[in-house]
Amino acid sequence: MNQIVLWTSVAAGAISAGRWLRVAQREHYGIGRTSRFARRWWLLDWANRACLIGAAAGVVLSGTYWWAPSITAAAVVIGPQGLDLRGRTSPLAWTRRLATLAATLALLWFVLVGAGLLAGLAGPVLAVLLFGMPLWVDVSLALLAPFEAVLSRRWVHRAQQRLERIDPVRVAITGSYGKTTIKGYLRQLVEGTRSVVATPASFNNTAGVCRSVNEHLALSTEVFIAEMGTFSPGEIAAMTRWVRPSVSILASIGPVHLERFGSLDRIVAAKAEIFATSRTAILNIDAYGLRAEADRLTASGLRVIRCSTQDSSADVTVLRADETPDAKGIGPGTDHGAEASFEGIVDEATAPRRITVFGREVDTRPLGHAAPGNVACAVAAASVLGVSDDDIARRLADLPTPEHRRTAAHSEGGVMVIDDTYNSNPAGARAALGMLANTEAGRRVVVTPGMVELGRSQAHENRLLGEHAARIADDVLIVGRTNRTALLAGATGWDDAAARRATRGRGARSLVHDRSDARATVRCVADREEAVRWVRAHLQSGDAVLYENDLPDHYP
Repeated sequence: MNQIVLWTSVAAGAISAGRWLRVAQREHYGIGRTSRFARRWWLLDWANRACLIGAAAGVVLSGTYWWAPSITAAAVVIGPQGLDLRGRTSPLAWTRRLATLAATLALLWFVLVGAGLLAGLAGPVLAVLLFGMPLWVDVSLALLAPFEAVLSRRWVHRAQQRLERIDPVRVAITGSYGKTTIKGYLRQLVEGTRSVVATPASFNNTAGVCRSVNEHLALSTEVFIAEMGTFSPGEIAAMTRWVRPSVSILASIGPVHLERFGSLDRIVAAKAEIFATSRTAILNIDAYGLRAEADRLTASGLRVIRCSTQDSSADVTVLRADETPDAKGIGPGTDHGAEASFEGIVDEATAPRRITVFGREVDTRPLGHAAPGNVACAVAAASVLGVSDDDIARRLADLPTPEHRRTAAHSEGGVMVIDDTYNSNPAGARAALGMLANTEAGRRVVVTPGMVELGRSQAHENRLLGEHAARIADDVLIVGRTNRTALLAGATGWDDAAARRATRGRGARSLVHDRSDARATVRCVADREEAVRWVRAHLQSGDAVLYENDLPDHYP
């Protein structure tokens, strides 16, 4: 084989590998995720499709022409356009795990190219390796899975021993959203009564919980609060086997990660794994499926505490003090947050809430922008942990606001900036739009790339987001390509076909359209940086902007 073609192909492979290794890292090394993102990028537009066709042509011709792998090499270096090698918001971080993955991928290439040279098929092998780089990254992840499992067990064993030696009360929190917020609320309510350690930020997988235990748990710790997330069934069950929480909270069920699970019922089943070792189960029965789950757990003999913002018969309630409560609440079949997600958008920050625990009134106060359902779950857990009603009432005044979740500040120029960039669920987006709607701003702007991982409901939810953003804001800036069609269709009232035609090509970046039944002008921008530049150029003192969600740049 021609040496120039060989080494050119190897160099192209290294460049392509850098792109897809970054995607694998951003997707938490999930097997199959890199290939899924590759499909999104290669089919994004005609430029990338042309590169894909060129790469495929090189594969087809490589059995006949010695130079054909160079076509594939050129295509995978040029494309997919828009997926940067270095990354603007999510650069490649050379961790131990990434280095192991890169070494495994290189070894796999070495073995397959060597076999191709021996068999006289080096050209076709090189072309196939280049063309299928995302697939080979996923294959490497699959090969490494047993090794990573063994390594993980070592850290789990160390963390388990430390937990058993210190033996704090262990509280676990899960839900489709609100986990980090509830963790912060509960810590605030319990500190001052008992010594508390909580997993930091969004450290909610096995590695994050292990690290929290091994690095932060002290001999004086009385309560350990562990946030637990999941991308697939069995992950929470594996964590509960060694954390062994005695108090567990299931706070919400929604279409977050729906594309991974397939249905809300499967999400309920995966989240309910958190109760495997619990003596006390705390559930928000307003959420989809959790009223029925509470009944099931009660029948199994577990102590169950039902929380609600709508059902006055629940054990812990956070009800509007100026409204008559609905004793029926939301039934087990209600798809809460999945259908009428943005209907009746209001900001209830100043509405007084009556907080009760087993019929005892703990406090009546406005909760600001604290989500009432999250407050109910945190109050229930604090009560279980022995915090008095008086202490709960006093500490409710200082509930923390998690970073990048509906935090408001003013820029030097006097523009109100609502930062909701860590939110990617319909319920949170609804609350943020309500917050913007109730500002006394002269001009309101929404900047959003939309919401992801919502499965079959993703397009529907983003259409609703676009529709209601256009009714509340004066300007809606749609960021990126991932949800552009759905957001634009919702904001303008066009059908999907018209929205796709309007956003085709480079001209989509400067698209302006006035919707007849809404107040907003709609613009499509390439990325967050372009949106920020527009905001700084057009907003002035007294205006307000909502940054609703932000996607890392491995999304189109």
